Amino acid sequence: MPELFSGDDAAAVSALRGAVMRLSRRLKNQRVDESLSPTEMSVLGTLARRGHATPGELARKEHVQPPSMTRIVAMLEAKGLVRLEPHPDDRRQKVVTQTEQAEAMLDESRRKRNAWLAELASGLDADEWAKLRAAAPVLEKLAEM
Repeated sequence: MPELFSGDDAAAVSALRGAVMRLSRRLKNQRVDESLSPTEMSVLGTLARRGHATPGELARKEHVQPPSMTRIVAMLEAKGLVRLEPHPDDRRQKVVTQTEQAEAMLDESRRKRNAWLAELASGLDADEWAKLRAAAPVLEKLAEM
């Protein structure tokens, strides 16, 4: 893959990568349920955003092999965090949806992580906070690409 940026831009990309990785690791440590892996939490987050998905769709979205997703869904179902329902158009498939228990856990997790991040952001000055607010939609776009 060719290098897209050079000089100051390459340094900015490197700094952004490092900062996002460190911040992500620190956010992951603010978990509510320590028994769930980051991938399992990510699956629940995907279901919260999408409403429902087939195991194959989840595997593609989470970048895992379908057999791995089958095991993840089975574990989440055993914990009462997801339900498997018949696919409306294809009887060979199932649709995975989150339960109210998962929704409550995700809400609590978001509150905890938001509070932690707000505490960090309170150390920023007004100019830094304005820049961070302006960057949020751009970071969201990068996360969805």
